[in-house]
Amino acid sequence: MRGHTWRTAVTLWAAATLVTALGTTSAAPAAATSDSHPASQATKTPVPPVLLGCLSDPEVRPSEFILACGDGNSRLAALHWTHWDAKDAVATGYNAVNDCKPFCAAGRFHSYPVIVVLEHPHTWKQNPRVVQYTQMNLVFTGSRPDGYERVVSIPLWN
Repeated sequence: MRGHTWRTAVTLWAAATLVTALGTTSAAPAAATSDSHPASQATKTPVPPVLLGCLSDPEVRPSEFILACGDGNSRLAALHWTHWDAKDAVATGYNAVNDCKPFCAAGRFHSYPVIVVLEHPHTWKQNPRVVQYTQMNLVFTGSRPDGYERVVSIPLWN
């Protein structure tokens, strides 16, 4: 399963990077339609899923994200989103992790390059009109913190 998740993350990242490099026609504005037509109501673009932060603030394509809400000793930084849609999202960035040596208040932060993959969108319990990603996968592309696997799956709060 871990190998599948890692391959999925790398494949999504590569595809998103290619799409970004080539550009897409979806960036062009859609043709205007009459709001009085019933079909136009049904075809409106849905709101994309969100990422919920520590304070339950819904975010789309955040540049930073705290993973350790209690103490802030692990966070994502310099996030560059290459893909964000109704199924998943992909970014590159860094996981800044405190080594907590000799203890967390005196520790140093170390940055590790990661690919971030958000998956499994579900309705947010606090607001059923909002869909949130419920799974985050971190794929460490170089060095990683002691004790971390190459791919780390994190269930996100709801």
